[in-house]
Amino acid sequence: MPAKTVFISADHGLAVFYFMQSQIIPILRAAGISVVVLTEDQSVDLLNERYSAPGLIIEGLRLDQVQRYTRTVAPTAQWWLDFLRRAGAAPGANLAVVDHYIRQVKGEAHARRRQLFPLMEGIARTLRHSRPARQVLQRTQMRYTSTIYSDLFTKYRPALVIAASPGFRQDRYLLREAAKRHIPTAAAIISWDSSSSYGLPGAPVDYITCWSEIQKQELVGGADWDPRRVHVGGMPPYDGYVNDEWLLSRKDYFQRHNLDPNRKLLSYASSFVSWSPNLQNVQALASLVSHDVLAEPTQLLVRLHPIHMSGHYVTEADAIRRMAADHPHIHVVEPVPLGALGHYSGEDMAEKTSMMAHSDIFLTVYSTMCVEASFQESPIVSVCIDSKVGWPGKYWVPMSEIGVWPTHSRFRTSGAGKVALNIDELREALNYYLRQPQASLDAQRRFLAQECTYTDGSASRRTAEYFISLLENKHAR
Repeated sequence: MPAKTVFISADHGLAVFYFMQSQIIPILRAAGISVVVLTEDQSVDLLNERYSAPGLIIEGLRLDQVQRYTRTVAPTAQWWLDFLRRAGAAPGANLAVVDHYIRQVKGEAHARRRQLFPLMEGIARTLRHSRPARQVLQRTQMRYTSTIYSDLFTKYRPALVIAASPGFRQDRYLLREAAKRHIPTAAAIISWDSSSSYGLPGAPVDYITCWSEIQKQELVGGADWDPRRVHVGGMPPYDGYVNDEWLLSRKDYFQRHNLDPNRKLLSYASSFVSWSPNLQNVQALASLVSHDVLAEPTQLLVRLHPIHMSGHYVTEADAIRRMAADHPHIHVVEPVPLGALGHYSGEDMAEKTSMMAHSDIFLTVYSTMCVEASFQESPIVSVCIDSKVGWPGKYWVPMSEIGVWPTHSRFRTSGAGKVALNIDELREALNYYLRQPQASLDAQRRFLAQECTYTDGSASRRTAEYFISLLENKHAR
């Protein structure tokens, strides 16, 4: 019998991290399964060079053709369908992020779109309270099924198509084409918040794997998933934290950034940048560090976000760089690009892991790195100081309003760390952990198990075995 083949869509940096820096693909290959990874076209050679292995083929996702399809085939209808898909999620999940998304779209809509918005907002409200309406929406999406991948389906004849989302991104066209060909499909929840933030599937997807029972309930309650088709497998690449795959020694890491071994290290990972500036958080930290008003002498390491490398966000990155240039105890970490896939933190795991592990206190804005830093058992503070100006001319959200978002709410209620809404609360939280670095450790361990389920390094195996079971028809369609 010929070996079975699976397609894996890895269209951006986080997807590459999920599939290529975990053991999922090696386990599939060891089971005799051929794997075709579809990725950003200009990154094919880079990924071939880095991950080449027998039984692994890397092809382009033809995103230029996908973009041409979205621009030329009923573009207005496709745009509104995608809006309704996200805005029309069911109320069985916390929809705080979705509500802000609707406000963002409304606030940024051009004149023609604004005229239609009251109608579309009304349809979204109907979708929220009517499962039959949501089913009609998802069937309607299939009208926009391309033939972009027809030759690849003919060439490789995949027995299963796996995507890094259930059609939240441009992977929807690959998944729709697979569904039209009656090829089984599966998706992976690869980010902490996507099960609660991105609404309904953008294509028919048969099965999905996620991190935790919490995410499973979000998928069932917010997107009508049949619980029998939702698998809890943990977060596969985080096995690398358990196995110490990326950790540099403290000495080497401090030397890399010219850090002072006699000062405590405060590390701030920029986050939430597309919704709000982070500069006010960094300024508050820099003030506390530079004036030596904390319980211990400290230094600050600021990790820029990938989004800081483009658009109007560059001005904030430049301001942070100037701050570091003016003070010997403030330092900056720049994100590393992954070829044409752009800047993504999964590309510099040694840097990222070592920063979290060697921080005396790790700080961010409710980032997924709150989960990741918990693997390192570093004290965590979420800094949520409101900007006075936001992003001028752009939609933005004050940080004091986001504690009710699903992942943020769970961090707050877990007791795994502290939240600071102003500089006084920040100073208090920093001094608390400088004096009692293990004060939240038990809560942090419970939080990690709650969010990732498997903290023993078994997530890759569990997830890969689930995909293999789908190929073996162990789950009824």
